[in-house]
Amino acid sequence: MEFRHLGNSGLKISEITYGNWLTHGSQVENDVATQCVRAALDAGISTFDTADVYANTAAETVLGEVLKGERRESLEIFTKVYWPTGPKGHNDSGLSRKHVMESIDGSLRRLQTDYVDLYQAHRFDTATPLEETMQAFADIVRAGKALYIGVSEWTAEQLRDGVALARELGFQLISSQPQYSMLWRVIEDEVVPASRELGVSQIVWSPIAQGVLTGKYQPGQAPPPGSRATDEKGGAQMIGRFMDERTLEAVQGLRPVAESVDLTMSQLAVAWVLQNDNVASALVGASRPEQVHENVAAAGVRLPDEVMTRIDEVLGDVVVRDPAMTAKNAPAQRPS
Repeated sequence: MEFRHLGNSGLKISEITYGNWLTHGSQVENDVATQCVRAALDAGISTFDTADVYANTAAETVLGEVLKGERRESLEIFTKVYWPTGPKGHNDSGLSRKHVMESIDGSLRRLQTDYVDLYQAHRFDTATPLEETMQAFADIVRAGKALYIGVSEWTAEQLRDGVALARELGFQLISSQPQYSMLWRVIEDEVVPASRELGVSQIVWSPIAQGVLTGKYQPGQAPPPGSRATDEKGGAQMIGRFMDERTLEAVQGLRPVAESVDLTMSQLAVAWVLQNDNVASALVGASRPEQVHENVAAAGVRLPDEVMTRIDEVLGDVVVRDPAMTAKNAPAQRPS
């Protein structure tokens, strides 16, 4: 496993981060989830990402139970706050001081740890003054409940405002967690340049485009039984944007590209995002331990320039690049 600094901080994280978004506590049984986390640890992954909203807090509980026997100082544990949790009452969402301060305590309890290495704003909250949110984060850092602060799916302008306030309040906002893959490159024109300027790194989610870049979804054929595209608990909705025939046909053209560098298509996809020097880590999940071992093999891989060029040629105009999509996909108002 290779390690990279997160932003301008001294914190190092594994190039592959294990995430338990659509799996733990919902899609797979707890014993399988445990096997996947153990496989991640055995493969040298030290960084684990979750959120209070995943499986309505169950994912944090599963992760905390598996990791509780590990040396805490050898791990980087990340979680997030924003989306509705619990009974989803009127203060159970957003980035208000009340919700943030209550949520960190709940996350620490479920994760069975005294602190998280990174606490992330899961989205930007248009209903709460940014000053209120950042003051709450500053107090959490000073209380030792989080070492660093990050965000997820914020625009370049929101990042600039957040970093400026964090500096005024004396703590570090060091990371951004956006969707990023060969097929979804909306951060490249605005978010990445701003992040480089600000000393912020990307921890990218969905580097395999919800599984589409594995090549298992064939054009003109029904999705394989049990795949994410057939999951009605959220997986099918998320993968839908990549399931058109033109995209699936283009993805099949990546197979010989992967074979030319002795990688699987999944490994090629993960290695591709890691070529971006602003990406600190690729966030991958798993429903089987074998998937963990396959994805870890992408760490440390350097793709030749001609391979990167060939990928662009193969995918052509099916790639989504519009930087406005970050704001477009953000909630217009706080969910309830």
